[in-house]
Amino acid sequence: MRGKLITVEGIDGSGKSTLCAGLSEHFADRLVALREPGGVGLSEQIRVLVKDPELEISAQAEALLFAAARAQLVSEKLRPLLDSGRSVLLDRFVDSSLAYQGAGRGLGIAAVQAINELATAGLTPDLTLLIRVTPELAAQRMSEDDRLERAGSDFFADVTQAYDRLAAAESGRFVVLDGALPKQEILAAAVKVVSGAL
Repeated sequence: MRGKLITVEGIDGSGKSTLCAGLSEHFADRLVALREPGGVGLSEQIRVLVKDPELEISAQAEALLFAAARAQLVSEKLRPLLDSGRSVLLDRFVDSSLAYQGAGRGLGIAAVQAINELATAGLTPDLTLLIRVTPELAAQRMSEDDRLERAGSDFFADVTQAYDRLAAAESGRFVVLDGALPKQEILAAAVKVVSGAL
């Protein structure tokens, strides 16, 4: 039986990494935790590139770099794990590219969806946890030490709206969590949802 793919989404500063760490600890025996971009050698090297604040990267190149990192992760690690029956907790997946590059960078959801369809060979999550915070709250939490975090308030407003639209369009897959709540409350709500999915 194929394992479950559970993804965690949200804008920078929403608390994704904190939630992923909590879920990874709680479900240590039942979930393999991975991150995007990253998780395998090539993808980790691409991660360094896309986060480098010294680099100028066009919107198109950015979308293709994320898709390339994703393609390698899916091929090398993600699909083999799922096919072997292991369930995976993934910090970001295709929805990030749809929101960030499709909406935030203005490339269009359909165009970004198309390159990611190729990158993932059609792999979609069984469950997506979206941590919803306002761009203002997220900005207070960001360190701005990477290229994407410096994109500005208008960019993150567009990304937030895109996430809201994605969640509304696929309400059966998305569970929206209030990122303004205390960390332990968010984790408790997420544990309940993930337990049901597993």
